[in-house]
Amino acid sequence: MRKLNTFINLFCFIAVPLAPMVSMAQDHLSDHLLFYASFDNGTDADYAVGDKAIYTANNRKEISKARPGLLNPNIALAKNVGVTGHALQFKNKGEHITFYRALRNMGYSSKNWSGAVSFWLQLDPAQDLKPGYSDPIQITDVNYNDAALWVDFTRDDPRDFRLGIMGDLLAWNPDNSQDEELTEQRLVRVSSPPFKRGKWTHVLMNFSGLNTGKGFAELYIDGNFRGRIDPIVDPFTWEEENASILLGLNYIGLLDELAIFEKRLEKDAIDTLSDLEQGLKTILD
Repeated sequence: MRKLNTFINLFCFIAVPLAPMVSMAQDHLSDHLLFYASFDNGTDADYAVGDKAIYTANNRKEISKARPGLLNPNIALAKNVGVTGHALQFKNKGEHITFYRALRNMGYSSKNWSGAVSFWLQLDPAQDLKPGYSDPIQITDVNYNDAALWVDFTRDDPRDFRLGIMGDLLAWNPDNSQDEELTEQRLVRVSSPPFKRGKWTHVLMNFSGLNTGKGFAELYIDGNFRGRIDPIVDPFTWEEENASILLGLNYIGLLDELAIFEKRLEKDAIDTLSDLEQGLKTILD
């Protein structure tokens, strides 16, 4: 009996602090949130420091002429299929560009920029994607290789999943050459990524210290660390009013629960985020 009581007391001593730890992680998330789109109440963001509206342009060259609203015929708000509630469904490739404005919603800084981008995907890359690269998320004011953060599925068979963090093109590739080694230094590459139909997969892009000359970035999938880019010495120079959070470039599948934070997330916060069965809104209400 004495051994049993000792075990119970030890268990209580260890278990009791866990609840405050979870609470602290949740506070960390809510305190540093910049942008959140659950898609449960439509396509505009539930919360944003900047513009909440979703925008559509006819193509990338006409992004300055974009109109508010989900006007892309290849994207629909799919009801009751999300991680919780609704989700965005990308049905086909096309020229239309769908995005949120990055101004203030990404917390950009020309001196010391840190943050995290969280979202959920559901697809079978081998069966659902059309030929070519596919970017579920791409964040830039110019292009994928010029002051940009993104994740993509490669055009290979089988497809890899990659995190790309690329500074100013003139800094890291002034000749705009097709140097694969230069590109790979700015990537985290994941072979045989765990995406499949009928299963939501959590993706988190984590970055810290950009524009300090000693930044780094990390990729997490379902709360598991999958790689790091370190150091990131290239500058990231934005005309922030032109920067966009581009959604579903050549992507076919589902996307849900897009959230952006103003600082790099620690592992306990990442675990909390990937374990929220009813979405981030449960800790924001």
